[in-house]
Amino acid sequence: PVLAAAAVLAAAGAASAHVTVHPESYAEGATDGVLSFRVPNEEDTASTTEVQVFLPTDPPVLGVLVHPQDGWTAKVTTTKLKTPVKTDDGTITDAVSEITWTGGKIGAGQYEDFDVAFGQLPDDAEQLVFKTLQTYSDGKTVRWIEEAAAGADEPENPAPVLKLTAAADDTTSAASAKSGSDSTADTKSTNATFVPGNALQ
Repeated sequence: PVLAAAAVLAAAGAASAHVTVHPESYAEGATDGVLSFRVPNEEDTASTTEVQVFLPTDPPVLGVLVHPQDGWTAKVTTTKLKTPVKTDDGTITDAVSEITWTGGKIGAGQYEDFDVAFGQLPDDAEQLVFKTLQTYSDGKTVRWIEEAAAGADEPENPAPVLKLTAAADDTTSAASAKSGSDSTADTKSTNATFVPGNALQ
């Protein structure tokens, strides 16, 4: 049991060393949520000084806003969409394609969360891949850009991936959209979804 626990801890430690996105999943088409990119520093002798996240644009994430980060300056890059997206507020022709944080520092044994709010996630994709570049004070850049093939082991430098789940109905979608910052809401919505009979309101 002790060895098993140690193995689990070792595996968790290895996994947490990657750049990841939280929560790990959202409902397709979720609105008004927050994505948090967790960036751990893996070097013992250098600090992370730049983080560059590339957002997918086909399909795009709409209405992206960057949360101010103490000590860091965010540069947001937009791109013209190949296929404009029609929304209730009109047709959107541009979307954020890249966010670069500079000026701060993540030291050895530390991590930092970079929060990004969104207006709406795509409703026609199974997952979103956020390729990320992490640059250190010694000039080294780690490219978190690899995508795991179906059934294959996790690559050495996996890109952060957000799974998009099918929304059963509008209620579930709304609850899932709020679950990013409110785990209690997520728990309640999950319990309500599976109540048998006509108890679900």
